[in-house]
Amino acid sequence: MPRFGAGRVAGTEVRELRAPGPWTTPTGPITSRVAFAAAHVVPHVGADNTPGRPAEVDWESTLAYRHRIWEHGLGVADAMDTAQRGMGLDWAATQELVRRSSAEARAVGARIACGAGTDQLDPALVASWEPGDRAALDAVTDAYREQVRMVQDAGAQVIVMASRALARVARDADDYARVYDAVLAEADEPVVLHWLGTMFDPALAGYWGAQDPADITSATRTFTDLIRAHQGRVDGVKVSLLDAAHEVGLRRELATLDPAAGGAVRLYTGDDFNYPELVAGDEQGHSDALLGIFAAIYPAASTALQAFDAGAAGDDDGAARGYAILASTEALGRHIFAAPTYYYKTGIAFLSWLNGHQPGFQMVGGLHAGRSVEHLVDLFRIADTAGLLTDPALAARRLSTFLAVNGVDL
Repeated sequence: MPRFGAGRVAGTEVRELRAPGPWTTPTGPITSRVAFAAAHVVPHVGADNTPGRPAEVDWESTLAYRHRIWEHGLGVADAMDTAQRGMGLDWAATQELVRRSSAEARAVGARIACGAGTDQLDPALVASWEPGDRAALDAVTDAYREQVRMVQDAGAQVIVMASRALARVARDADDYARVYDAVLAEADEPVVLHWLGTMFDPALAGYWGAQDPADITSATRTFTDLIRAHQGRVDGVKVSLLDAAHEVGLRRELATLDPAAGGAVRLYTGDDFNYPELVAGDEQGHSDALLGIFAAIYPAASTALQAFDAGAAGDDDGAARGYAILASTEALGRHIFAAPTYYYKTGIAFLSWLNGHQPGFQMVGGLHAGRSVEHLVDLFRIADTAGLLTDPALAARRLSTFLAVNGVDL
């Protein structure tokens, strides 16, 4: 394998790949945590999946990947940012993905939740809007409603995604409240609210209407006020700010909500850096999970959750075992989600290809070019250390092919 220095091949190493980890599939439902893996999409090999082109999805490979996640006892969060919403997956392909994945989940009795946003709006039109434009706010609301209805009609739980269009046109917290009030009124069943940080999407700066985009305290107040106003319509919140202390504080605030006012509200961690400690929790509670990294580490994540279940059932070592398994994957999560974080999808697809779950290392929108050769080679090393190369011989062959195509001659 190559070693890199200053962006150049600086040497080589001989590496003996380890066997996959001692991962297990559950014999029944996982009960101590609710966990979703946010899954990616696989393009057709040979299709024109170049930047700006409509996505041409390999449905067989894409849906087979979801079945692997379900077989390991996890739910699938689909049509999210991991599936390249706003970065290659167009509205037509999104609708088909939601319908196909929801039908597959229904057929096997698995859990699925899908993202509802506003990305069917023309970006050129959105760019022309001025903050506070009432007609524009109405257009954002109508776009959300259309997507909520589409997800519900498919039979999936709704995840209300953060909206670039709303971030563009909203002036203040009142504008956010006006739109979300109308959107939540459209929901037939409790939804998941998604707060996505700027490290995942820079266009979401200032979300929730704080006058200072860095004012997380004011944004959190608006967010929690919205939850209190609609508690019966909110199953949980997915927070993707990569700030463990903030998440724990929010989790504890949610725990103080009166169940009689509409039921408990879960905190689904979206922290792909600090998920081991957040899912393990403390004496005051734990986070559930809705994570892109779980799409990459689902065998280990499932085994860890089974250990947490054992701990809840009286196994004195179960909780520690579950945390240790997740902690053994943390370096991989931090590498895949390293800045620029929004290219994390490239690493998830690369690991999927190494493990034989897709025929080529390609992504819709040409996003497979989102990471360097050095980054992906390091990903291979870290995945091997974590026992997440499920077929080491295949992974080695595919890495050798990748290196040769990219001009790394060993």
